Amino acid sequence: MAAALVRPVKNRMIAGVCAGLARRFGTSPATMRVIFLLSCLLPGPQFLVYLALWILLPSEDRSHDAAAW
Repeated sequence: MAAALVRPVKNRMIAGVCAGLARRFGTSPATMRVIFLLSCLLPGPQFLVYLALWILLPSEDRSHDAAAW
């Protein structure tokens, strides 16, 4: 089963979005960061998607607190 889509507490660079996506899809965080940087060369809303994921994805420590309830 795939891991939950959360921003991990460890292995973060900025907000943990790429690390969370890498964990979810089974790749390394470095690979996901390179994919994101390469995608920034293309026109599109990459930065807006990153900001939206930063806001919408729960942090790993908060998701464990919510699961305890």
